[in-house]
Amino acid sequence: MKVSKAQSAENRQGILDAAARLYREHGLTGVGVADITRDAGLTHGGLYRHFENKDALVREACARAFDWTITPLDGMQKDMGSGEAGLAARVTSYLSPQHRDHPGEGCPAAALAVDAARAGGELSEVFAQGIERNIERFARVLEGLDQGEPSAEGRARAMNILATMVGGLALARATAAGRPALSDEILATLREHLIAGSKAP
Repeated sequence: MKVSKAQSAENRQGILDAAARLYREHGLTGVGVADITRDAGLTHGGLYRHFENKDALVREACARAFDWTITPLDGMQKDMGSGEAGLAARVTSYLSPQHRDHPGEGCPAAALAVDAARAGGELSEVFAQGIERNIERFARVLEGLDQGEPSAEGRARAMNILATMVGGLALARATAAGRPALSDEILATLREHLIAGSKAP
């Protein structure tokens, strides 16, 4: 039976959504094509009608994962504001046990940065583009800008905060099974440090 263009586009979207989530949950080497197509409700062979090869799927799925933004995972309202209040809300959401425990629904940088570094080449470029967008968006939030370019100082501050949050989340995930109290302490300490730092004169 021939599949309509609309159904084909929907199938492709389903594969990308499944891959973006599963890669964040299990890493790039921890997920096979069969896992992705099964999760998307399709057959294994159907994947190659939509993607040239697995590397192409990985690149597109990682790019899709960067559509994720620093928004609450616990049902709080999505509009978290800008400036210092917006920063505090985003830090609290990002460095939360919920985000730590659900990598498939969260930040691709914390979940896949090491995989991307090892892969290099075109995947590194996909990550560079996603991280650049996140820095720009976050810098605009910090400076209360709806549009336009953030200042050099705002960009540097956004990089500093994002790197601290990504690194902290990665450490919290790495220690969660072995030492849950340490994992919680990392999250709490960085939340307090970043929010207090935002209030400093």
